[in-house]
Amino acid sequence: MRTSNRYGVRPLVPPLLRSRRRGAALAAGLLLATGALTGVNPPSVSAAAAPVTVTVNARAGLATMPDTALGVNHAIWDSRLGTTETSDLLREAGVQMLRYPGGSYADIYHWADHTAPGGYVAPNTDFDTFMAGVRRTGAQPMIIANYGTGTPQEAADWVRYANVTKGYGARYWTVGNENYGNGHYGADWEADHHPDKSPTYYANLVVEYADAMKAVDPTIKVGAVLTMPANWPDGLTAGDDPGPWNQTVLSIAGPKIDFVDVHWYPGGSAAESLPRTSHITDAVHLLRQQITRYAGPNAARIGISLTEVNVTSSGMTSQPAALFLADAYSGLLASGVFTVHWWNVRNGIGTVSTVAGQTDYNDFGMLSSGTCTPDGSVCEPPADTPFASYYGMSMMSLFATTGDQFIRAGSDQPLVGAHAVRRANGEVAVLLVNKDPDNAYPVTIDYAGFAPSTGAPTVHTHTNGATAIATSRTGSATSRTLPPYSLTTLVVRPAATATGQPGAPGQPSAGDITERAATISWPAATRGASPIAKYEVYRQHGAVSEQLGETAGTTLTVDNLEPGGRYTVNVLARDTAGRVSWASPPLTFTTGSPATSACGVRFTNTTDWGNGYVANVDIVNNATAPVDGWTLTWTWPTTWQQVSSGWSANWEQVGTAVRVTNTDDNRRIPAGGSTSAGFVGEYGGPNVPPTAFRLNGTLCTIL
Repeated sequence: MRTSNRYGVRPLVPPLLRSRRRGAALAAGLLLATGALTGVNPPSVSAAAAPVTVTVNARAGLATMPDTALGVNHAIWDSRLGTTETSDLLREAGVQMLRYPGGSYADIYHWADHTAPGGYVAPNTDFDTFMAGVRRTGAQPMIIANYGTGTPQEAADWVRYANVTKGYGARYWTVGNENYGNGHYGADWEADHHPDKSPTYYANLVVEYADAMKAVDPTIKVGAVLTMPANWPDGLTAGDDPGPWNQTVLSIAGPKIDFVDVHWYPGGSAAESLPRTSHITDAVHLLRQQITRYAGPNAARIGISLTEVNVTSSGMTSQPAALFLADAYSGLLASGVFTVHWWNVRNGIGTVSTVAGQTDYNDFGMLSSGTCTPDGSVCEPPADTPFASYYGMSMMSLFATTGDQFIRAGSDQPLVGAHAVRRANGEVAVLLVNKDPDNAYPVTIDYAGFAPSTGAPTVHTHTNGATAIATSRTGSATSRTLPPYSLTTLVVRPAATATGQPGAPGQPSAGDITERAATISWPAATRGASPIAKYEVYRQHGAVSEQLGETAGTTLTVDNLEPGGRYTVNVLARDTAGRVSWASPPLTFTTGSPATSACGVRFTNTTDWGNGYVANVDIVNNATAPVDGWTLTWTWPTTWQQVSSGWSANWEQVGTAVRVTNTDDNRRIPAGGSTSAGFVGEYGGPNVPPTAFRLNGTLCTIL
């Protein structure tokens, strides 16, 4: 939990602890917000007049919607946690997972006697009451074991009580909450009574927790706390640590854990936070890379949960929260995150403002607490009144259901977000997010790999200030006008019912990856009414698919790839009658650099502070002749990365292209010799390293 003083009428933590948490969150928030503004300028509203084209590509398969996807946090300071009204509302919104006992409270909470020393515990919020509400909601629990002031034995006893004594079948358990906020990196909002606050100490104790908990119930899944890439303290190394938090924790605890748990608060105003959903794909990609690199053998089994997210600024209870929730949940789940949790069910009133014509109570909650400002001048609506984020969750449950496959969708207007899923019954659902508070957008929807019915689709809409979701069957599957600040879902039936098609191929894998080629393999598809004739391999290029090749077998080597390119591919099966399967699960891989080259480049991030860093670039001349005058070039993978200043070379950046030229002092690089230059870099989102360097036009080996 990243805030501390928005709790309503009761103080939930002592004043000293409360102020420390707020100060730490503010410091971290300012750091993140400052970085996030770099290179991320929201489009002006004046661009809204032009029509928008949305592309939905059924050939470009993404992750499958799990039965744990739609989550929200409960907290033991909420006296209405266990009420039937609460459970009914959460069930109606489609909530599938509930987290307990509530953010930072997890690290001071003792389940056996239902106490949280230093904090406020409301009546009727004990674990059994929580589980009764989980069952009424029809959800699964996500439980946080107390790391800060607890022990592995206490956690193991909780597992025994939950799953052996009571038979609750609680499967998902996280060791602690935001434990990097224990003061090790400066900010200290999270309780931690251990003598050592380092990630090494945390990781070794995670191993003890996992061993103790799984000795009681081997079927549970245990998660460790990491930090989301591009969010504090990502990239920071403190003291004598062997590396940043994520690297250290994964290197030690990776073989013992089943998932990693991260939080994401984008920060900034509504206009600033809404565009930051564009960071999701790169952030999850970097996190998955870290898991693969550091977590040991079979790292692919480790899942990712994101158990706190909110807009954290203006628009918490008004329409920006609904838009952000639907956009962020869709992006995260499509990227393979297995559960996403809003912070939280109820929280309490904050600084009241007006956002897009609606009163915003600056309350992190999804439901009203019915609380008032300290002077009593403004009160929230009656308790249990849904805020806009509740309708965002409800729209998510109408859009994507368990077993649906996310498919690629894209928009040519940054203020209009687009997501899509394919359903087992052949329908395609399209979620459209209009982030413009002032303008409606006419949208044309193009479909690839799917033929829509000419009949009217089912349409679900939530507009700014609405207290319900409107549902109708109107209009066309290929065009729609989106009201300002709105969520719209079209459920589109196919033009014809498909029967007899083959099953989707299994999860592809890539091997023998070079700078120009890769060999892709996959498990065979199950035939349908006719034998399988061939497999087609497609690359996702935005919302468009590019066919890389086809084969009658289950292996294909693809050539002519770009060095250092990130490729996401799907495999489809086609039978002898021309029927086509669903897309396989996606495979993402990055091509390398040449094994040998006349030049080599070593790119090193030497110091990082969360939104900027110092980097060193070593250039090696592997040729037999000297280099007399040189130019090094690369392209940043994102638009939010830039060179701020540099030394030992002349530095220039235009768009995402970086050009570095020699000075008089290092113009000549002798055969077998090297030279170095450095720069200060800035990033306003995930800091994806460059993957291809050229020296005087020659592609270099990355050292």
